[in-house]
Amino acid sequence: MKTLVLTFFFTIISAFAADKPNIIFIMADDLGYRDLGCYGQKLISTPSLDKMAVEGMMFTSCYSGSTVCAPSRSVLMTGQHTGHTTVRGNMGKGGVKGLGGANGRIPLKAEDITIAEVLKKEGYVTGMTGKWGLGEPNTSGEPNEQGFDEFFGYLNQRRAHHYYVNYIWKNKEKYPLEGNKKTHGPHYTHDLFADFALDFIKKNKDKPFFLYLPYCIPHDAYEVPSQGIYKDKKWKEDEKNFAAMVTRMDEDLGEMFDLLKKLNIDSKTIVFFCSDNGAAKRWEGRFDSSGELTGRKRSMYEGGTRVPMIVRWPGKISAGKVSDAPWAFWDVLPTLADIAGASTPKNIDGVSVLPTLKGEKQDLADRYFYWEFFEGGYKQAVRWRNWKAVIVKNKFELYDLNEDISEKNNLASQKPELVKQFKTYLKTCRTESEYWPLKKK
Repeated sequence: MKTLVLTFFFTIISAFAADKPNIIFIMADDLGYRDLGCYGQKLISTPSLDKMAVEGMMFTSCYSGSTVCAPSRSVLMTGQHTGHTTVRGNMGKGGVKGLGGANGRIPLKAEDITIAEVLKKEGYVTGMTGKWGLGEPNTSGEPNEQGFDEFFGYLNQRRAHHYYVNYIWKNKEKYPLEGNKKTHGPHYTHDLFADFALDFIKKNKDKPFFLYLPYCIPHDAYEVPSQGIYKDKKWKEDEKNFAAMVTRMDEDLGEMFDLLKKLNIDSKTIVFFCSDNGAAKRWEGRFDSSGELTGRKRSMYEGGTRVPMIVRWPGKISAGKVSDAPWAFWDVLPTLADIAGASTPKNIDGVSVLPTLKGEKQDLADRYFYWEFFEGGYKQAVRWRNWKAVIVKNKFELYDLNEDISEKNNLASQKPELVKQFKTYLKTCRTESEYWPLKKK
């Protein structure tokens, strides 16, 4: 009798889950705000992503979780900004020694609730390929310990700097890449990840799935099997490689969109595309990856955290829309939960932006956006409506993003009431972290 009841229960759950949309979340690594054609890039070819923008909604005020890799991914996975999420930097106090050789790698905790865990409870098959960065082997932060049914990629972000490594991970086992010589070889890891993505979609086409694609491109080293259409450009080698990497990723995403249509699941699949933080290099005079934004990766200015974001869902999201509604990585978990009809953890900082995606009225600006960063000294940034505060070495700066997106004109001395408002918020915006402590014991 118990077996019959359980069988009936899982049959009902499976039938209910079958009507849920598939979710694909793609994240490039160190892609700048202006590196795509739809965001103003003139020299790098990105027709697939440009078409995605035409067929979906493009956001001009979307923010990463942090200005560097690991904390940005922690924010994305947990729905908590860097004042609350477990991983607040690439390296912290304590932790473990990483596969890349550095100490202080902090894993997600067992009690952390990730997007994958939220969706898995709703009957989703969960898969991930690319760079994880939130847990070394045999820690609570491994992807398979954080809700992912399948994982194929890098655990350690330092090893993910190179594309011809001698092994990656398949779930909890090493996956050897024989013949690779660090800078060249038969196995280019990005291509392996692109193939995994297509295979995952094919085998799960008849059930709801969540596919997380944190690709390593175009993070350095700038290694690519072919410079393609850029080979004969009178550019520096790194410039040609960088452009070729972005275009290679774009071509792979074009193949993915073609597959969704071929399998007749295009209209039931919502796809997100973004970058994990701002450009690592501004490439000024060539690609101008940060555009008019000040700063780049590791900066608290807009060039460090404002990223491209495109969302496509045929029949649900109006095509060709451009929105300046501000939102950030901590909004992703509640948004995906909302899409899946799932409940969200109670301790998150984000809100669902699904109403905005559907074209409904929603005020996303009337709240505080918060970032903190520890490399090179403690730094903070806060946005509220059109106002942005940057605090570096206890110096308080205030900018009006509507009038000064480049953050050149510090208005702190002219707006004492606003400064007071921001400082009041800063007193309660964060919890103390044992891994990135501020208070002296």
